[in-house]
Amino acid sequence: MAVIVGPTLAKLLEGLPTAYGLKQRSEADMPFLRLLYAQTREDELAPVPWTAQQKEAFLADQFNKQHSHYLQHYPQAQWWVLTCRGLPMGRLYLEQTPHELRVMDISLMPNHRNQGLGNALMCSLLQHADCHQLTVGLHVEPFNPALRLYQRLGFSQAETRGVYLFMQRPPTAGSVKNEFVTRVTGIAPDGNHE
Repeated sequence: MAVIVGPTLAKLLEGLPTAYGLKQRSEADMPFLRLLYAQTREDELAPVPWTAQQKEAFLADQFNKQHSHYLQHYPQAQWWVLTCRGLPMGRLYLEQTPHELRVMDISLMPNHRNQGLGNALMCSLLQHADCHQLTVGLHVEPFNPALRLYQRLGFSQAETRGVYLFMQRPPTAGSVKNEFVTRVTGIAPDGNHE
């Protein structure tokens, strides 16, 4: 059986400023990853009339279930922690098969969102997928602001799976425009970037 090699670290870092990096997830990263998960659910849980302790317990349980699910269903995954100036600020989980690159999760801390980083990472992934003629697949909730980014990048809804939209983007022959570099050089953003 052939070993499937996903995007390399160098490929993922293309187009990102030198302050940003990626490292393999380790056990030492788990407290940060729990915090990041909680941050991604903060708006969703804001109207829920639970105490802070109840929300914290719920989020810890949900994080543990998601983590176990990923380990069970994506055994060949790449588990990346995104860093900025050496400090963790996000996660990128991927699994590549002979025909698909699955973006399992891409999450950023709130102070790193809406600056084009999600767009830059997705463009790097799409360039890798196009080079290897891979379809890119991902799940997204219909209310997630990243849905607009995925649609702009050529993803279309393949089906609904529970509360998630399963989206795919087939490989293309053209190049994917990485706008992150443009944004950090001082050109005004359009306000629609992840």
